[in-house]
Amino acid sequence: MTFADHFETFHGLPVFSLPEPREEPLPAPEGVAWRLDCFEAGEVSFAELWRSFTDRVPSAGVRALVIGPWWDDEYTELRPALELILADAERFPALRALFLADVTGEECEISWLQLTDVTPVLEAFPLLEEFCVRGGDSQGLGEEPLSLRPVRHEALRVLRFESGGLPGQVVRAVGACELPALEHLELWLGVSYYGGDATVSDLAPILAGGRFPALRHLGLQDSEVQDEIAAAVASAPVVAQLESLSLSMGILTDSGAEALLGGQPLTDLKWLDLHHHFLSEAMADRVRTAFGSAGTEVDLSEHQTPHRWQNQEWRYVAVSE
Repeated sequence: MTFADHFETFHGLPVFSLPEPREEPLPAPEGVAWRLDCFEAGEVSFAELWRSFTDRVPSAGVRALVIGPWWDDEYTELRPALELILADAERFPALRALFLADVTGEECEISWLQLTDVTPVLEAFPLLEEFCVRGGDSQGLGEEPLSLRPVRHEALRVLRFESGGLPGQVVRAVGACELPALEHLELWLGVSYYGGDATVSDLAPILAGGRFPALRHLGLQDSEVQDEIAAAVASAPVVAQLESLSLSMGILTDSGAEALLGGQPLTDLKWLDLHHHFLSEAMADRVRTAFGSAGTEVDLSEHQTPHRWQNQEWRYVAVSE
């Protein structure tokens, strides 16, 4: 799944866009992940679309929600739409998964998606198991940026932040959360130009291990300091509890790969994802041999070549603007 695609499944359910009223019958509420998209619905307001959804679908059975484009004008903030969802939280006792901003680059640049404080979602849905957020408004178009406050949540198993510039405040808040059931954590860190100001030290509580005892997959991805992250991961205690690790989508060079090879053994991993990288062919072969011989599946696809401009090399992450 990339930023260029819509999710076809979410939380193990096929994604189903709410059709126009005449297109009945609807599937069972628990059988699909319901996608709400103001564009597909004929550019109605999100308030109208939300009312149509809650009127036509038995909300008590809904297990998964996917929020696509929610605006009917340019640069509309997510907060009013999110407030409608939160106001009806008690009507969704079975909700286990929520994806905010299933929006592709053709619909809106990821850096233009105007999000908000998403902590109330975790507070309003204590049984939520999967929470995915895309965007961050690194252009400063909205009244408030994407943010998170440290919380304790007993049920959350999957947490994903997809951003071309994830605020360091969000990274620090994730590291301060108490999430005893968390199995899958994925952070697209992005670049400083688009608001990605997280540092490797901000990742320290996550890398130290113990904060999330059930964690089995860690993704620290899409970073312009991917080599520094790889070096930190190479000695990080959290690795001992992981089954899979993703350092993909960023500016990983031979320096970062050398740190991985020279650090603690990573061969207990079942899967190591390094796709979208800048490794030399010789280093890619070393990585492939070292991990492949131990039975670890390694993804070294999407080799990138630096751009040259004014006699300088320029490397780029997979998702920024």
